[in-house]
Amino acid sequence: MTTAAPPFSAARALATAARVLRQLRHDPRTIALMLVVPCVMIALLRYVFDARPRTFDSVGASLLGVFPMITMFLVTSIATLRERTSGTLERLLAMPLGKADLLGGYALAFGALAVVQSALATALSVWLLDLDISGSLWLLLLVAVLDALLGTALGLFVSAFASSEFQAVQFMPAILMPQLLLCGLFTPRDTMQPVLKAFSNVLPMSYAVDGMTELLTHPTITTAFLHDITIVTACTLGILALSTTTLRRRTR
Repeated sequence: MTTAAPPFSAARALATAARVLRQLRHDPRTIALMLVVPCVMIALLRYVFDARPRTFDSVGASLLGVFPMITMFLVTSIATLRERTSGTLERLLAMPLGKADLLGGYALAFGALAVVQSALATALSVWLLDLDISGSLWLLLLVAVLDALLGTALGLFVSAFASSEFQAVQFMPAILMPQLLLCGLFTPRDTMQPVLKAFSNVLPMSYAVDGMTELLTHPTITTAFLHDITIVTACTLGILALSTTTLRRRTR
């Protein structure tokens, strides 16, 4: 006989988020991966195009969303997998803690780190690397945070299908690389082969890049921009909802 899951509790979700953040605080390598590596990659890109600053402007804004998504995917999938393989998740699910509480706690913890990560990368790009955009800096930060949260949601979801950290890393080329190739970063999506263009239309990273491109070229909020961030947000929430189906006890 199964017992009904307890209703969602903000207090339990916050307690879970605090526990996750305490654990991450003692893992400097993970913190460096989340906060330092995206900034280093963006700075490297800036000086790769040192003689062509306009090229950096055209791709830098897009990568400001792509890099956080990739790093948050890796960190979240590996950290959540550790919870599963160490038995921590099993013990938590045996307590009066609902799946929504647990997933909400993970999302809050990694979401807070995503905000810090995106703020650092955005400040570096605009104020130190002279990234020139037409739109608002705050909207640029908003899209970067949404993209990082999308990576967090994807990481939470795929962690259920890996049995080791190596397998978790292997999901990156399967989940993220096709999106990276088809998102319009390397060539406009309208110029792609029709089948690939149609496939790109269902990938959330395509709309993350489109949203950044709108900010690059338009000083005001456009209908296309609202459409793009709505799809990114809806995909994030949908994937988080799917993730609740993978949070289950493996023993009776």
